[in-house]
Amino acid sequence: MEYSDTPLEVLEATPAGADASPVQCADVSTRPLFWRFRVCVLVLAVASALVGGCGSPRPEPTQKKEVVVWKQLGSWSGRGNAQTESFVGLTGSLRLHWRTTHEDPKGQGRFKLILQSAISGRALQEPVDEAGPGEGTAYTADDPRVFHVVVESANLDWSFTVEEASFGTASP
Repeated sequence: MEYSDTPLEVLEATPAGADASPVQCADVSTRPLFWRFRVCVLVLAVASALVGGCGSPRPEPTQKKEVVVWKQLGSWSGRGNAQTESFVGLTGSLRLHWRTTHEDPKGQGRFKLILQSAISGRALQEPVDEAGPGEGTAYTADDPRVFHVVVESANLDWSFTVEEASFGTASP
């Protein structure tokens, strides 16, 4: 059904034989009530949206920062060859701080750290292989497992620590 705003033509009843002429009724609207209702709902929706936006601003989402925390798994020192006791690496991300000193005889010192599986004894990585005194940090990554470190050293005093990375997020 179509609706229009044009005025209706109304025919008046006339006696027989008289001329019937159309009468214009400008005040009669054909727009149904639901169109007016829709307009009112639209006006109310726009007004509530404008009023709703007048509150306090939303807090900005906090940016979480990714962090790495290092946990010491063990520390060893000595002279000559050695093997550490086993330790569990839950993430497999390891950091080794090492230091060698007191080379005697001069020019004859060597130092190697070999990361091994404590279950099979298989060599996994050789993160440190140095000649003479020095110090440094080596990083390794492997599957989580039980490890131990084999030290191959000659003519040097040595020390090292093994740390494991734990990953997380921190709020500012």
